[in-house]
Amino acid sequence: MKRVAQVIRVRPERLDEYRELHRHVPPPVLDRLRACHITNYSIHLLGDLLFSYFEYDGADLAADLALMAADESTRAWWRLTDPCQEPVAEAASGERWAPMEQVFLMK
Repeated sequence: MKRVAQVIRVRPERLDEYRELHRHVPPPVLDRLRACHITNYSIHLLGDLLFSYFEYDGADLAADLALMAADESTRAWWRLTDPCQEPVAEAASGERWAPMEQVFLMK
């Protein structure tokens, strides 16, 4: 199992919209996440920072993320959520959610 943590900014003027969108995530989007071996997925907010965490139990994360990106329901969802977000300064060119380094894990 691989743990993935990421960060992005939410545009303050779109925070209420972002919260409302996530109160009603479309079932096909959730189904695609599960089909791509993503579990225990959550998004947290602090100020204007969104922190996401999920666990991946598949064999090829890059391939599963590509399948997700090709899914029309997911793409429609991203067309709603992407305008609410902006990458942090630490994000690589073309990257939206910036990966975070794990510095501690209690087992």
